[in-house]
Amino acid sequence: MGTFPVFHVPRAKMPDPYVRTARRTHLFTESVIREMTRVAHKHDAINLAQGFPDFPAPQLLKDAACAAIQEDINQYSITWGTVNLREALAKKYHDLYGMEVNEDREITVTCGATEAMAAVMLSIVEPGDEVIILEPFYENYGPDAVLSDATPVFLTLEAPGYRLEKHRLEALITRRTRAIVVNTPNNPTGRVFDREELQMIADLCLQYNVLAITDEIYEHIYYEGEHHVLATLEGMRDRTITVSGLSKTFSVTGWRIGTIIAPPDLTDAIRKVHDFLTVGAPAPLQEACAVGIRKLGQSYYEGLTADYRDRRDVFLSALKDSGFKFSTPEGAYYVLADFGDLSSEDDTTFSKRLARDGGVAPVPGSSFFSVPERGHSLVRFAFCKKIETLQAAGERLREFATKARS
Repeated sequence: MGTFPVFHVPRAKMPDPYVRTARRTHLFTESVIREMTRVAHKHDAINLAQGFPDFPAPQLLKDAACAAIQEDINQYSITWGTVNLREALAKKYHDLYGMEVNEDREITVTCGATEAMAAVMLSIVEPGDEVIILEPFYENYGPDAVLSDATPVFLTLEAPGYRLEKHRLEALITRRTRAIVVNTPNNPTGRVFDREELQMIADLCLQYNVLAITDEIYEHIYYEGEHHVLATLEGMRDRTITVSGLSKTFSVTGWRIGTIIAPPDLTDAIRKVHDFLTVGAPAPLQEACAVGIRKLGQSYYEGLTADYRDRRDVFLSALKDSGFKFSTPEGAYYVLADFGDLSSEDDTTFSKRLARDGGVAPVPGSSFFSVPERGHSLVRFAFCKKIETLQAAGERLREFATKARS
């Protein structure tokens, strides 16, 4: 993604392409993740770049979507989400996290968590504000801040532990700090931030009057520890905006059903922005997700985690055999791996060569850092695939590594 400098160039001095486009669009690139999907298609490589499953969604969910369509639930829903889905979400947060949520005043359903994050930033951030982002990060957060005319400020968490240290976070807080973005379970590192780390964030938010924006889209996919909802910590309910969704939980990334839970005053602003961004998420798919939440429940979430743990272990075994170095993911379905023992190439060159010659497409690690050089020997793999897909990818990686060493 590159750095996010704040600069002002007189239009008369800009080269021609920049005269015609807004300055903010010059501060970030297109998605590297989606670009690598195109590279995978070009070379007929196994796509371990973009995080979408190659296995089917639960049958109950598909049947519910078909039923909703046949029942003619095909027109606009309430802009901020169908009643059934908001009620199902409120019950879920109560039952799983002990969190009381008002479905009428505190829940907004969006077109994926991607729109949710953009709507949140546009709703709460003023031009000139600063937004602290923990890195390695999911690539949307920086551009979301830039599009809101804010300045992203990055805190690099060091491998292999990627632990948060309070004094380093506190050192970045200024009078212009508006929010801290927290993604747990984390993409791309697989970290699940523990209660102590989240308490550090809560303490600083309370001390300095800062908001927290949490991306919890992988809330039901964790292998170690426990998923803690930051909003449930003392004092944080009124200053946390919780972003999540159903795409990853139900393996329906193409449905684009995201969710936001926020205090009523923030929700009012978020809903206005959401309305003019997308109007609303697909009505029949919202109804299907409501059925999934109500009928699948805790046993489904536990099975989801168990299945992903098996996939993780199969793929990590292949990575280790192939000479990659990595920290074992505690959650989500990604692994950030160091290929330095296999090649001295930069991450983009290596990723494209691995797709072309090795038949497996990852994401260059530089796309997860504000300073690209920090990811120069890293790539991210997504293991949200069938076991047989991961086994095939593993064999290709082992063969590629053998040739690289010879």
